[in-house]
Amino acid sequence: SDPSRFFCACRVVKFRRTGESSRSEEDGISGEHEVQIEGVRTELEPVELGDGAAVPKEFANPTDDTFMVEDAVEAIGFGKFQWKLSVITGLAWMADAMEMMILSILAPQLHCEWRLPSWQVALLTSVVFVGMMSSSTLWGNISDQYGRKTGLKISVLWTLYYGILSGFAPIYSWILVLRGLVGFGIGGVPQSVTLYAEFLPMKARAKCILLIEVFWALGTVFEVLLAVVVMPTLGWRWLLILSALPLLLFAGLCFWLPESARYDVLSGNQEKALATLKRIATENGAPMPLGKLVVSRQEDRGKMRDLFTPHFRWTTLLLWFIWFSNAFSYYGLVLLTTELFQAGDVCISSRRQEVKAKCSLTCEYLTEEDYTDLLWTTLSEFPGVLVTLWIIDRIGRKKTMALSFLVFSFCSLLLFLCVGRNVLTVLLFIARAFISGGFQAAYVYTPEVYPTATRALGLGSCSGMARVGALITPFIAQVMLESSVYLTLLVYSGCCLLAALASCFLPIETKGRGLQESSHKEWGQEMVGRGSHSPGESQE
Repeated sequence: SDPSRFFCACRVVKFRRTGESSRSEEDGISGEHEVQIEGVRTELEPVELGDGAAVPKEFANPTDDTFMVEDAVEAIGFGKFQWKLSVITGLAWMADAMEMMILSILAPQLHCEWRLPSWQVALLTSVVFVGMMSSSTLWGNISDQYGRKTGLKISVLWTLYYGILSGFAPIYSWILVLRGLVGFGIGGVPQSVTLYAEFLPMKARAKCILLIEVFWALGTVFEVLLAVVVMPTLGWRWLLILSALPLLLFAGLCFWLPESARYDVLSGNQEKALATLKRIATENGAPMPLGKLVVSRQEDRGKMRDLFTPHFRWTTLLLWFIWFSNAFSYYGLVLLTTELFQAGDVCISSRRQEVKAKCSLTCEYLTEEDYTDLLWTTLSEFPGVLVTLWIIDRIGRKKTMALSFLVFSFCSLLLFLCVGRNVLTVLLFIARAFISGGFQAAYVYTPEVYPTATRALGLGSCSGMARVGALITPFIAQVMLESSVYLTLLVYSGCCLLAALASCFLPIETKGRGLQESSHKEWGQEMVGRGSHSPGESQE
């Protein structure tokens, strides 16, 4: 029969082999740590396992009298707590997406209003990414040293403050500095994924991190709709101020967020970790594992050299390139979309001459049709999420990333053909769906591949490399485009082909593995064969 149907009518999950004494020697030691959750009753009969019967996989570590955070998270499962956490983490993502999407809307507007040459328009986009790039690793470090919640709270409040302030910028140099500071704050938002992933059971992890990306798509769509309403009436200053709304909401809900139990255990704060796990179990109405919560070995947290140990060196370098290509292509496409739409319904080959003939100070405001098409290509992120969601647990993380890059590359090459506006919109739709899917797969893979001690730093450094790609991309998508459309498309297509190869060469596939607690263990040992370890081994 299906192992998932084994439940225990008692309030605490505990399995005993037939003939085994009901109290083991360790019970006396661990008795004080036993956790009983009141009010949790099920109507199923208790199950006693015969000799040699397999313990249901759903309950990690059922026979030891010690358990690790991974075991507790697996036993408690997915429930009410994770749903709430999904929405709160989602708000941080939504805000990040809106601050990014605003760049492609703000650029043509300021180009016209302040008569900026194209290099200054590109610089306005790049300065945001300079801020993100310079701060990503710093936020990762803060999250590994002082806690996920602390890092996230500071970065969100920082972004909120400078985001609202940039709406009052009187001149170009002011908005340049303020948007750079906004970028510095946004660099910390990916840490919400670190916090989120550490509370998710193994089976739900990929699906949940992908569904969080739905909030990113919602953010981009909301930003375009906000621009349609706000830009013609109130102008770009109000758009900047109103775009900070999700951050305001997130800042208000931040007090509810718990600190990561994995982080607490690693920093030696066992009681706090146990209290957090009890709170989740109570909220989910699920039982806690019996016994004593085991502390992983005390490690130096958040050291850059840990990313380059022989075990992780290749993974880190390949991931850096994958993240670089992801952001380079994704943001390049976002900026190209408005540029290509503004050129009108012309063939790309003739568009090149037309673009050449334009003075760099000639300006065109975004029309209603431009906004409509921008909305359509933005909506492509939803099918992107669905496609990735469908394939990521079937073909694995690495192949999902490789496939996304290949499809994007193919669509970029198709733009070489003489296409009308409708076909252009469709090709941009497909390309954006897949490149955003590739980004999502990278967000699932990266927290899974690094151990708890360096997880936030690993994700932060990858995110920093992504910002390097995003930093270069405006000069390709906005400046190089003026001299050659073909060369621009070729750069994006070539970069993604290389990234597809890099994805295939990644040494570790994380599909179906648990999150690694300690960097001293062989990769994936946490969940593979955990039942056979003695309690002493668990403490490694």
